[in-house]
Amino acid sequence: MFEKYFHLKANGTTMRTEILAGITTFLTMAYILAVNPNILAATGMDKGALFTATAVASIVGTLAMSLLAKLPFAQAPGMGMNAFFAFTVCLGMGYSWQFALTAILVEGLIFLVLNFFNLRAAIVDAIPATLKSAISAGIGLFIAFIGLQSAGIVVKNDATMVSLGHITSGTALLALIGLIITSVLLIKKVKGGLLLGIIATAIIGIPMGITKFTGFMDIPPSPAPLFFKFDFAQIFTWDMLIVVFTFLFVDVFDTVGTLIGVCSKAHMLDEKGQIPNVKKAFYSDAIGTISGAVFGTSAVTTYVESASGVSEGGRTGMTSLITAGCFALALLFAPLFLSIPGAATAPILILVGLMMLDPIKEIDLTDFSEAIPAFMCIIAMPLTYSIAEGIALGLLAYVLLNVISGKFKKVSVAMYILAVLFILNYIFIQ
Repeated sequence: MFEKYFHLKANGTTMRTEILAGITTFLTMAYILAVNPNILAATGMDKGALFTATAVASIVGTLAMSLLAKLPFAQAPGMGMNAFFAFTVCLGMGYSWQFALTAILVEGLIFLVLNFFNLRAAIVDAIPATLKSAISAGIGLFIAFIGLQSAGIVVKNDATMVSLGHITSGTALLALIGLIITSVLLIKKVKGGLLLGIIATAIIGIPMGITKFTGFMDIPPSPAPLFFKFDFAQIFTWDMLIVVFTFLFVDVFDTVGTLIGVCSKAHMLDEKGQIPNVKKAFYSDAIGTISGAVFGTSAVTTYVESASGVSEGGRTGMTSLITAGCFALALLFAPLFLSIPGAATAPILILVGLMMLDPIKEIDLTDFSEAIPAFMCIIAMPLTYSIAEGIALGLLAYVLLNVISGKFKKVSVAMYILAVLFILNYIFIQ
């Protein structure tokens, strides 16, 4: 059955290889089951329901990628997207988590429309490659900053805005221990290093009185507190438009960048450098995002950790089918994942932030018409505590600097339109 559907032999793989690849992918990204609830719970959302929503959205998105696109890629609520959801939209802009979930739902529906008319690729093409790289790097710094804060390594200071926390005790010490352990695991290239780092840190936190395990296995927490909790009253407001656009913008580039990177690594790109079944992959992304919104979590995206399964030989949708099955089994271990403290997941945020800096290598720092807008985008995200502001300032800098410098042809029509929208936002909204 699997051979007939996934064409294992034709893709140079076997059932055993695909199973091992699927398990490997799960182990490298299972940390999201602990990290995502910890991040989104800052908005007041029910942590137990968040765990269930995270697992279900990952299952639905990954199954869609398996059965529809037949690609060895897994999906889950995206790092960076969850940070924007919690710390920008809810805690920064002051909107309810119901408002943010509504924006996620609208984004997913827009994805379906854009994909139907093949407009998603056109949107991606309109944005300069430099800014695409800068967005990833900026989100990386933002996520790392959140990790340092949640651990208490970086704390608020009225004189200097931020300063070093008390790193010799409490959560900060545990987080630093976890950072060292997880870093060593990554250096040694241990499979599932991020997940193992979380587990080891959480165990060390028991005698420190920080980790308090409440159980190992149980029936999954009810999704009811978050299920279909939308706020349609503000759906036609300017703020909703801005939030939806930002979710859309970040998700598009995150998914496309990951798909290209992993396909390239697996030598799966065709002779034109195109991703196989890319349209179906985009549909899978949209399906995952919509399901995530319905159950109560931030936008779902393709995970770069899928590269780990590909490295193990995964080449077909059977890999992602196995990964989805692993997420389904993980639902039974909710007490275990929910007992993990923020100090144990903070090192993961810091290290994932590092990994997201990789595209910065693609930025030409000798061309200041490219480098300055990129730098504005990158530095603004952590310092304004907003992914949206980073994107806006980077985009505005790109358009203004290139126009004033006489490099009109570098700026697309779409970029001009986006720049005008952001300027209007600063004038009339903020």
